[in-house]
Amino acid sequence: MAVKKQFSSFQELLANSQIPVLVDFYATWCGPCQMMAPILEQVGMQMKNRLQVVKIDTDKYPGLASQYQIHALPTLVLFKNGQPVDRIEGVMLAPQLIEHLQTLL
Repeated sequence: MAVKKQFSSFQELLANSQIPVLVDFYATWCGPCQMMAPILEQVGMQMKNRLQVVKIDTDKYPGLASQYQIHALPTLVLFKNGQPVDRIEGVMLAPQLIEHLQTLL
């Protein structure tokens, strides 16, 4: 489910995805990011045919974090048709996140 991509592959993923992509911008040292990991696993499994979840480590890919103006971790950005359509900062429980995403899909 979780995929780490380089910048060019990330752009290709967004451009070629037939379903929306939820990108988790995180860092390994970030406590709230660690709390979100199992939540995103659950969301990814429950919405696997409607949504793809991708993780981007902002320490490894600072250019992507800068491009999408990531200033807080974790930040989730939902992309549809290659374009960002929603942003969530901080921790959100799985039921609330799923409910929120369903309104956008």
